[in-house]
Amino acid sequence: MNPFTADKIFTGKDFTKNPLFKGDYENCEFHGCDFANGYLDNQNFMECRFVECNLSNANLAHTTFKEVSFSHCKMMGLQFENCNDFLLDFSFTDCILDFSSFQGLTLTKQLFTNCSMIQVDFTEANLAHAVFARCNLDRAAFLQTHLEGTDFTTALNYTMDPEQNQLKKAKFSKAGVLGLLKKYDIVIKGLE
Repeated sequence: MNPFTADKIFTGKDFTKNPLFKGDYENCEFHGCDFANGYLDNQNFMECRFVECNLSNANLAHTTFKEVSFSHCKMMGLQFENCNDFLLDFSFTDCILDFSSFQGLTLTKQLFTNCSMIQVDFTEANLAHAVFARCNLDRAAFLQTHLEGTDFTTALNYTMDPEQNQLKKAKFSKAGVLGLLKKYDIVIKGLE
């Protein structure tokens, strides 16, 4: 049985050399910790906070994130589809998620706030009613993605094919509509 850790604060720890013990972490906080290229696989995080941590390229295989928040974290190249998708619930604020993948995940009502999401893969994900508030979605992949009611009104640099995604009731700004029409190579006066 995995050890159980609750209500603990980890500050400035380098988990690249000495990995975090495999276990269940509840209501714990990680501040300025380094997990880059490390192993977070088979961990259970419940109601935890990660602040100013580096999790880039960490192994997330079978990891559980339930009510977990990430703030000001560097999270490049993460394969979130390898996580345990049962009870998957997290939020991202001011994070760098470039080159990460959420392929095939159900992330309804997911909140991304002020994140860099360059070349993130959302292929076949369910993002119904998600919010991309002030996120940079440059070259993010949306293919066969469920985007019903998703809010892109303040998102930047996204492109997607309306014929390859479910966009019913999705919200876009007037300027953002260009990202939906890019494949047609047309010019819309007044919006360039």
